[in-house]
Amino acid sequence: MSPKVLVTGAAGQIGSELVVALRKRYGYKNVVATDKAVTRAQVSAGVLEQLDVMHLPSVERAIKAHKVDMIYHLAAILSAAGEANPDLAWDVNMDGLKNILDASTRHGVRRIFWPSSIGVFGPDARKLRAPQMTPLNPTTIYGVTKVAGELLSSYYSLKHGLDVRSVRFPGLISSEAKPGGGTTDYAVEIFYSALQTGRYTCFLRKDTVLPMMYMPDALRGAMEIMEADEETVKLHTGYNLAAMSFSAGELASEIMKHIPGFKATYSPDSRQAIADSWPKSIDDSAARRDWGWKEEYDMASMVTDMLARLRQRLRAGEKAFNHRQAFTSRAA
Repeated sequence: MSPKVLVTGAAGQIGSELVVALRKRYGYKNVVATDKAVTRAQVSAGVLEQLDVMHLPSVERAIKAHKVDMIYHLAAILSAAGEANPDLAWDVNMDGLKNILDASTRHGVRRIFWPSSIGVFGPDARKLRAPQMTPLNPTTIYGVTKVAGELLSSYYSLKHGLDVRSVRFPGLISSEAKPGGGTTDYAVEIFYSALQTGRYTCFLRKDTVLPMMYMPDALRGAMEIMEADEETVKLHTGYNLAAMSFSAGELASEIMKHIPGFKATYSPDSRQAIADSWPKSIDDSAARRDWGWKEEYDMASMVTDMLARLRQRLRAGEKAFNHRQAFTSRAA
């Protein structure tokens, strides 16, 4: 029997694609897509509702109305956006998570996925293959909320028996959703600029190396940990999850192989300090050992697929624009 799944933050970078994947797996009627402000254009066909995760009664109503037994809680303020508004980041990331945990405990939700992040690491973390178990001393409010969220999730697992599962996502690269205020957004922006203008000014240094992951791997990882047997998921904080690491310059060079005239320049801004506080790579051997994690994309295959998908999307958008223009001309 398929679970009844509720997704918060369904219009965001992860949610907009995860909803599609979950509906393919469990059926359109069994996946409820929610966001504070969401339109039909942002989420694939199926059940869609507006939901503010900071309002506990609304969360409880949604869980009861749809008989939810599984939640993917994705609603969050990301790293760079969080530094611009720390109070909002704390409220959304912490109060929103606690509301989900409280409502789930009261109304029989059996399993929750909540994404942590490499943002939990601070400048004192080992830069190469940062270990699963290490002091976590982040220097951003986003990282602070992720550390606190991991501990809160573990607390509810211990005290209430709530099955909360989490991974520490690296920077995510998506061909379907625009960037949402993260420090690794350059790795998405660069593709659009390469195809549309042939130039890109990166907000990080050329030699800045960060852990990254292509969105198809991230979606698969989230669903695989949620479907893993309970005895294999030994951590209820956040599993390190890795796929590839590269510098901004290395990504630009790989894109140049496909677009020879492409030119990247570098003008670091405030996000550079955030990037410098994170590891260059992380050790995800615990996830590989416990529930069988393994990535499918490296940098080269990701770049090839990203460019193919974005070319198709941009061509489709241009055709739609030309059609609207022709219709407007005829109407005039």
